[in-house]
Amino acid sequence: MEQTLSSIHPDAIIGKNVIIGPFVTIDKNVIIGDDTYIYSNAVVLEGARIGKNCRIFPGAVISGIPQDLKFNGEETTCEIGDNTTIRECVTINRGTAAKGKTIVGNNCLLMAYSHTAHDCIIKDHVIIGNATQLAGEVEVDDYAILSGGTLVHQFSKIGKHVMIQGGSRLGKDIPPYIIAGREPITYSGINIIGLRRRGFSNEQIGAIQEIYRLLYQSGLHNSAAIKHIEQTMPDSEEKREVISFVINSQRGILRGYLE
Repeated sequence: MEQTLSSIHPDAIIGKNVIIGPFVTIDKNVIIGDDTYIYSNAVVLEGARIGKNCRIFPGAVISGIPQDLKFNGEETTCEIGDNTTIRECVTINRGTAAKGKTIVGNNCLLMAYSHTAHDCIIKDHVIIGNATQLAGEVEVDDYAILSGGTLVHQFSKIGKHVMIQGGSRLGKDIPPYIIAGREPITYSGINIIGLRRRGFSNEQIGAIQEIYRLLYQSGLHNSAAIKHIEQTMPDSEEKREVISFVINSQRGILRGYLE
């Protein structure tokens, strides 16, 4: 471990080859994995669990006390996976009694000034754009990209491989594989470029397009559209993913642009 002019609690557990810049604060009940680099003036507070090979840039605050009036000092955590980069002035709060932890997965990028509130679950390979704000208990699935300045309402869910237009306001759940944009936010087509980059075949992309044509452009109510998709579309992982997301949505999914 290399560190200069920093405050490190003696109970903190620091892995091998960790670099800690000057004026960093590391609180008690903190675990930091091997090969992580914490830049100057970052703050890592009680309950932080940081994985291997992470990069935490100046001014970031990890595992701050939740901004939730129901929080009563319970012991909770903020868990960051491996190979994740947290840029300047990012804030990530730890959990409350609701879930007990906030989770950021592996290989994520949280850009400058973004905020992740208590009990959020961000899965792997997610990009959170500059100044994007996630309220409490938001869930973001693998490979989703939330462009800069996005505002996400509490309890919202964002599906896999989604692309959100910058400056959007999300009050509904965003199903997987799509682009969401416009004002107010609506379904704006399939995230074709993102899917191709991640190895989806033309046949898979075509099937996803047909699923969403039935869901958003057939004139059927969501429940009827889902039933029709179940009965007429060939079985696939993508089909199961969309159906499961829609039928389990608690807030309802965003509307289509033809509605």
